[in-house]
Amino acid sequence: MDISEIKKIVELMKEHDLSKFELEEEAFRLALVRGSGEEVRMIAAPAPAAAPAAPAPATPAAAVPAADVDDGSVEIKSPIVGTFYRSSSPDSDAFVKVGDTVDKDTIVCIVEAMKVMNEIKAETKGVISKILVENASPVMFGQPLFKVTPQ
Repeated sequence: MDISEIKKIVELMKEHDLSKFELEEEAFRLALVRGSGEEVRMIAAPAPAAAPAAPAPATPAAAVPAADVDDGSVEIKSPIVGTFYRSSSPDSDAFVKVGDTVDKDTIVCIVEAMKVMNEIKAETKGVISKILVENASPVMFGQPLFKVTPQ
């Protein structure tokens, strides 16, 4: 699938007021999500392998620390599939570190998807209490990236 085909799909989404489009082919998956007044977000990833993966062993509830269950913190989650970067370049300082105060417009990281660098904003107000992902690691849609203690 090339960019012109994706642009046609985006135009059809706008024309028919569709908010979500997904397409899966042999080794390719494309998901487009459009919100009211927002631009279309593109999520592309290799399609899952034909053979199902073995399920992960269940973690007993007792193994989850009480502090992680309900500590009042808010998670900043990845809005797309891609690669997580804490700074704009290897030589730059991280956008945020534990203890930094953020607000709704604070850029906390970059998620690279299909060679596009997407700046991720905190979209909440508080203090970064935990960084949940290693720099240059792959992330999935909806994966928690940071924990923020609200102010």
